[in-house]
Amino acid sequence: MNADAVQQYQHRTVLLDEAVDALALGGVRANGVYVDGTFGRGGHSRKILQQLGSGGRLLAFDKDTQAIANAATIDDQRFEIAHDSFATLSEALAVRGIKQVDGVLLDLGISSPQVDDATRGFSFRADGPLDMRMDTTRGMSAAEWLATETEQKIEKVIREYGEERFAFQIAKAIVARRAVEPISSTRQLAEIVARTVKTREKGKDPATRTFQAIRIFINQELEELEVVLNEAYRYLAPHGRLVVISFHSLEDRIVKQFMAGKANVPQPDRRLPIRAIDLPQPEMKLLSRVKPSAAEISENPRARSAVMRVAERLQPAARVAQ
Repeated sequence: MNADAVQQYQHRTVLLDEAVDALALGGVRANGVYVDGTFGRGGHSRKILQQLGSGGRLLAFDKDTQAIANAATIDDQRFEIAHDSFATLSEALAVRGIKQVDGVLLDLGISSPQVDDATRGFSFRADGPLDMRMDTTRGMSAAEWLATETEQKIEKVIREYGEERFAFQIAKAIVARRAVEPISSTRQLAEIVARTVKTREKGKDPATRTFQAIRIFINQELEELEVVLNEAYRYLAPHGRLVVISFHSLEDRIVKQFMAGKANVPQPDRRLPIRAIDLPQPEMKLLSRVKPSAAEISENPRARSAVMRVAERLQPAARVAQ
């Protein structure tokens, strides 16, 4: 894909300044190693490179071939992108001989070009092939999955990943329709859901939750998020920052629980004769929870559901020699 095609759909990076500021790139940290787990259209990566020192290094990831094409426009020896999921972080760092990183940024939203390009199948607002894959070079499309999966599994996915209370009825309608004709377009799926779901929140399309659920499942988004959080923590240097921007409650719950689990360590009974130095120590410090400003939401309505959480890995407590 040429550069003109890459730029055809415009994307506004959510919480751009706030996320990069949260990495704390000042001073000696400017020459550290950083990871942008979701390059997208490069807003965060380009901002990081502006603040990165000459000795710094930035490794980005993305599964989307259009994002990879966009990244090719960055001519900077400090920058490298991997065409893969951020869940492969451990392998990617090991191959490059990187033993620790100073910051990891994860923007979990899908980009506007992905949503607005009808050929990707993410949106019900325009008709297109029912694909939904972040990486169109591998894996099963949404249409292929819906054509072969059991009604029970389709219901489970729509209920759990879409938090859809009409999941049973939607799954039943999908299976009934596919017995008549293949469900191969976004319009077909949206119409099936619209006929099935009779009530919905004001201003929200009935198909919203179903499309979200299938996209999350097809791309294994929640499973990959759990993997990358653990890998990011494993490679973070002391005082390294983990910055995560979530866009729906399922993602944010995973991030919140992960960070809280590292920051709030269960303590033994105070009556036990344990020295303070031997008590379990927190592994991370929670720094902030940030929402987009009213001004940003006004300029970019897609930012309204974003939540950014920031945590810092703590220096392990020194042990006194016995």
